[in-house]
Amino acid sequence: MIKHDHIFHYPVEFQLESGSKLPGFQLKYTTLGQLNKERDNAIWVCHALTGSSEFADWWHGLFSEGSPFDPSQYFIICANSLGGCYGSTGALSINPLTSHEWFHEFPMITNRDIVQAFDRLRENLGLTKIHTLIGGSLGGQQVLEWAIHKPDVFERIIPVACNAFHSPWGIAINEAQRMAIAADPTWIEKDARAGAEGMKAARAIAMVSFRSYEIYNKNQPETASEKLEGYRAASYQKYQGTKLANRFNAFSYWSLLNAMDNHHVGRGRGEVTEVLSTIKAKTLVIGVSSDLLFPASEQKYLAAHIPGAQFEIINSPYGHDGFLVEFEQFRELIRKFLKVKENILL
Repeated sequence: MIKHDHIFHYPVEFQLESGSKLPGFQLKYTTLGQLNKERDNAIWVCHALTGSSEFADWWHGLFSEGSPFDPSQYFIICANSLGGCYGSTGALSINPLTSHEWFHEFPMITNRDIVQAFDRLRENLGLTKIHTLIGGSLGGQQVLEWAIHKPDVFERIIPVACNAFHSPWGIAINEAQRMAIAADPTWIEKDARAGAEGMKAARAIAMVSFRSYEIYNKNQPETASEKLEGYRAASYQKYQGTKLANRFNAFSYWSLLNAMDNHHVGRGRGEVTEVLSTIKAKTLVIGVSSDLLFPASEQKYLAAHIPGAQFEIINSPYGHDGFLVEFEQFRELIRKFLKVKENILL
C-alpha cells in the first residue's frame, strides 16, 4: 500500500501558549490506508523528538500487513511536529512578516501548542473521532496533552515511555544538551548549520540517557586491555552525533527540547491527578524496564490516575530506545490491548 505525503496550510494567526503568535503555519503529514465510510478507523501517530511524519520508517512493524495497525484496515496519519524540520513550520522556515528565516527569533512552543496545531489539521480533515492516538517519548507527552485537550475525540490512547510532567532529571539532561549547542561559537550565526558541532555533542550526551549501562557493555565492549584511546564507546558517541547533525538542525533540536521540558499537563488546569482523571479514552500506558530518561515509575503514575488505564512494560536492555527496538513485544502489547477492548465494545 502506498503512503502519501501532504502539506496542510493554516494561514490564520496562531496564538501560542507563551503569549507569542505565529502568522500562520504549515504541517507536513503522511498518510497510509483509507478512511472507511464511517470515518472512524483513523490511527494518529505522534513522533518522538527528532522524528518525522514518515512513521513507517521508524515504526514499520506496527503499520504493515498483519500488524496491529494494518493499513488495509486503518487510515494512519502522522504530522511532523510544529517546530520540527521535516516539512512543518520551524526556525528555518520563512517568517512571512520579514521574508527571512526565523532562526533564533522562532518563538517558544509547547506540547500544548503542537497538539493544537495538530487539532487544526484534524478538523480540516473532518475527523470527528480518532480510533487510536499513539506516541512515544515527546510524542507520548503530546498524546496526553491532546487527550486532555479533546477528551471526546479519542477512543483509545497509547502513551509510551513518557510522563505527565518532565522530571528535574530529564530537564537537567536537556539543559546539558542546550549548553553544548550554546558553546558552539557558530550558534550565534543566522545560518542553517549554526550550532551543528554543538548538536553533535548534545546528541552524545542524550545517548547515555537513551540507552543503558548494560547495552553499552554488550555492544561497545573492549577486548584489548592495552588500549589507551580509540575506544568503541567513544567512536559510537561520535557516530551518533554526526548522524543526527547530517539530518537535523540545532534550531529544531533546541525548540523541541524546550517543548519536552515545559511539558506539564497541570499547567493552568489544576492538580495533575485531577487533570489526568479527565481523560476519557481507553488507555494503554507502556514503559520500558531499563528506561533512565522516563523511568517506568512515571508511566505507572499515569496508569494509576487515568481512569481504567492499563500499564504494561517492555522488558529490554536498550533503555529509553527500547520502544523503538523491541518491536515484537511492542506489537504484542498493542495487539492484546486492541483485541480485549474491541471484544468489549462488540
